[in-house]
Amino acid sequence: MTTISSQALPQAPVGNDISAWLIYIEALHPKSIEMGLARVIAVYKSLNITLSCPVITVGGTNGKGSTCAMLEHIYKQAGYRVACYSSPHFIQFNERIRIDLHNADDTIIVNAFKAIESARQDTQLTYFEFSTLAAFWIFAQEKIDVVILEIGLGGRLDAVNIIEPDCAIVTSIDLDHMDYLGDTREKIGFEKAGIYRKNIPAICGDAHPPSTLSEYALSIGAEYLAINQAFKFVVHSKTWDYSFKQITYKSLPKPALKGVFQIENAACVLTSITQMQTLLPVTELAIRSGLLSVQLQGRYQQIKQRPVVIVDVAHNPHAAISLAHNLAADDFSGKTIAVFAMLADKDIAGVIQAVGQQIDVWHIASIDSSRGAKAQTLYNAILLAFPQATIFSHASITQAYAAASLQLLANFDEYASENAACEHVSENVRIIVFGSFYTVAAVMQLESPIKVTVNA
Repeated sequence: MTTISSQALPQAPVGNDISAWLIYIEALHPKSIEMGLARVIAVYKSLNITLSCPVITVGGTNGKGSTCAMLEHIYKQAGYRVACYSSPHFIQFNERIRIDLHNADDTIIVNAFKAIESARQDTQLTYFEFSTLAAFWIFAQEKIDVVILEIGLGGRLDAVNIIEPDCAIVTSIDLDHMDYLGDTREKIGFEKAGIYRKNIPAICGDAHPPSTLSEYALSIGAEYLAINQAFKFVVHSKTWDYSFKQITYKSLPKPALKGVFQIENAACVLTSITQMQTLLPVTELAIRSGLLSVQLQGRYQQIKQRPVVIVDVAHNPHAAISLAHNLAADDFSGKTIAVFAMLADKDIAGVIQAVGQQIDVWHIASIDSSRGAKAQTLYNAILLAFPQATIFSHASITQAYAAASLQLLANFDEYASENAACEHVSENVRIIVFGSFYTVAAVMQLESPIKVTVNA
């Protein structure tokens, strides 16, 4: 277990200001990510909390958030009190911890932080580990019928994985977080498979998973259920059909979430719900209503009408392919302007190649983070893939968005007067903001009256 002397630690806040607590927990650990479960398990045991209701764990490279959101909405429609933990957040930390589709309030979050601070003694916790324990503590205090947990990174050594689930879903596997998970799909698949457990449903939504995933599931005696094998679906123009064992649903509504991979995610959701029917019975009506009502921030989400502004975190090639499909599928004939920034440890070239044909003008920026890619790096990568691209480089995401948005240009008069891209901003334009949670969060905060600075 990693510890640090009390003299080196920052002082915990004495009050109930959630912003002060977030700054404090961010400063507790010298690293934003440190793999391993020993620290978080030790503090979890000290907290003496238990989740006594069914738990569904969701991991994967892409589609985790969508899958969790569908599960949330369907179980809510079925009349259950449902809790969900996900990360990161866009505007408020409270977004990470939801009960009955509502963000947890400041008071209960701060109470959780205080309980963890008392229990951890001199054990170092990362921001994510502290946040995860806070969610567990809150869910244990509430009368919850079902808990849905989104894995933050990988699976095997992710803090969420200390909880024993009743069902586990891996949505997809792609090259991401390679510094921590490995540089091949086989290595990453093994890490993702770590959320599977003996004798429980181990659902896989990747049509071509690495062999390490199924091999691990079978080696531990999990009930491995793979898409297109154990469960299947057929997509029609406006509906889709699902089948698994003796269960068949015909003419289901497509999920309200846009994206070519959402049916795959929904099929995983239905498989999980079917496997959990003895614990949590759900009607077909609740499934239909949940699919129609589901919402999720930051995934091909239109946040503005004039001009049309769409945000999508799309931070790896798999997600960028989905973004490109969505842009192409929309009934739109004008120009598409990108506000684009990424983290340096992502596959920048792969993302650009996947979506670049849909972009008319690029507005790029550096991300103000130690992990952020420099604008010059993005500029070089775009030109390498698309030598004729029109690119404008900016000092920040905020300025990049201002230059692309007619409404915001008024706030940057000097910048706007020098920016040739202004001529492209008209009624017949759409702006797509993508590349990172940081990129999307920066723009969403501009469009929201709420300002929160911490988003680790």
